[in-house]
Amino acid sequence: MRLLLDTQVLLWWLGDSRRLGRRTHALLASSESAVWISAGVTWEIAIKVGLGRLDLGEPPEVCLPRELERSGFQPLPITVGHSLAVRTLPKIHSDPFDRILLAQALLEGMTLVTSDRQIARYPVSQLDAAL
Repeated sequence: MRLLLDTQVLLWWLGDSRRLGRRTHALLASSESAVWISAGVTWEIAIKVGLGRLDLGEPPEVCLPRELERSGFQPLPITVGHSLAVRTLPKIHSDPFDRILLAQALLEGMTLVTSDRQIARYPVSQLDAAL
């Protein structure tokens, strides 16, 4: 299974949060799953840390690469095609980070792992992170 994590799900994974459902946790930990982290997710985290709205305990440029490698998660760059595909998405969600994740999931044939109820209204393969 090809999984693309939204920002909150990655933070839950990194913080070993109970909000992450057992099924989802098992899928993320499974060697059968290919887990991808968008550059948009790390960008959003860097912005939140810079604004003082998120504390990771150490700079994101130190901990994120280490933790992504430790978890076996793969980076997914944002391409020109991804950014242009955002235009064709229904105007349900206004968050640009979520919209780029939706475009990436659609174009790359990935399942988006999220807890965002607005995203559930899009025609993209999804997994509820709380399951």
